Amino acid sequence: MSSDFEAYEQDFGTATAEVTNKIGRIPKLSGEEKTQLVLNVDKQLEEVRELLEQMDLEVREIPIQSRAMYNSRLKSYKQEMEKLEKDFKRSRIAYSDEVRNELLGDDASSSENQRAHLLDNTEKLERSSRRLEAGYQIAVETEQVGQEVLANLHTDREKIQRARERLRETDANLGKSSRILTGMLRRIIQNRVLVFILGAIILLTIILAIYFNLRGH
Repeated sequence: MSSDFEAYEQDFGTATAEVTNKIGRIPKLSGEEKTQLVLNVDKQLEEVRELLEQMDLEVREIPIQSRAMYNSRLKSYKQEMEKLEKDFKRSRIAYSDEVRNELLGDDASSSENQRAHLLDNTEKLERSSRRLEAGYQIAVETEQVGQEVLANLHTDREKIQRARERLRETDANLGKSSRILTGMLRRIIQNRVLVFILGAIILLTIILAIYFNLRGH
């Protein structure tokens, strides 16, 4: 899984470098040429977002003991992505001095005010977006912790059930052993009684034989 993550990292580095270069060119263009470049960058940013989603999925599959390091790297990439999106939004409404003078002439100051207003609104939207993303991340982490707790509880339950089964088997074996010992003790007592009775009969027979023998003389 870590090898896949590192492959996505390389793709991310290549893509962001290319996007950064194109974002720097946008303010220098105007008209159809600028529109086409904006669309191209927007498409590439979407691809970068998909890369981040893939990296996020890969991190979730990494063992917990190694996950913190990859989470930290992923967080830095998300911050870099936020900066790229911010730069892209600014570049779309920005112009180089030459293009601004050509397009606006005396209305440059008014355009600057509009630009400042747009940037202010953009920053507000970005802050809201970051708060939503942070809430989503907390929800995902909470879900992961919940799943781990449920898995641990399931494992503990299975262990308890196996222990109960072993106790039942032990009780059954002890009961069986007790019955066997009781039967053996009963047979020992019966055998001793029989030996005693046989001994008494033999002794009585001997006494009677001696008695009748002496009486005959």
